[in-house]
Amino acid sequence: MQVAMLADIRIASHDSQFGIPAARLGIAYGYDGLRHLVSLVGPSWARLLMYTGMRIDSSEALRIGLVERVIPDDQLWGETMGIAQTISENAPLAIKAAKITIAQVLKDESQRDMDTIKAIGNACMDSQDFREGRQAFMEKRRPKFQGR
Repeated sequence: MQVAMLADIRIASHDSQFGIPAARLGIAYGYDGLRHLVSLVGPSWARLLMYTGMRIDSSEALRIGLVERVIPDDQLWGETMGIAQTISENAPLAIKAAKITIAQVLKDESQRDMDTIKAIGNACMDSQDFREGRQAFMEKRRPKFQGR
C-alpha cells in the first residue's frame, strides 16, 4: 500500500481491499509510509489501521480519503485512462505548478519555499501555454499546449 500512497491520484476498483499488516507481522512501518498514511487519512484512522492490521474495502477507503475514486471493476482501465488523458491535455506548466504548490502546502509553514511557488506561478503567467489557453478560450476552442 505504501507505493499507492505515494501516487498523486489513487483510483480503486470496487473489489479492492487495503490493509497494512505490520502489527500482525511484528514489524515496524517506516516513518515515510506512516507520514503519507497520516496525511491521507488522519491520525485516528492511521492508528486504527496500524494497531489492528485490519483490511478495509474500497468504499471505506474512499470514505476516509485513502482513494479519490472507486470505479466498477470492468470500467477501471477506461476511467483511469480517461483521467490520464484529461490531465495530458491540460497545460504541463500549470500541472507542475499545482504539484509543487500542493507539496509546499503540505509542509510545515516554516519549511515552505514561497519563492519556488511564486517563481512557478510567474513562469506559468509568462508562458506560451498561458497565451494559448487565453486565446483558445476567446476563440471557444480547445487549447493546444506545448509545455512552454
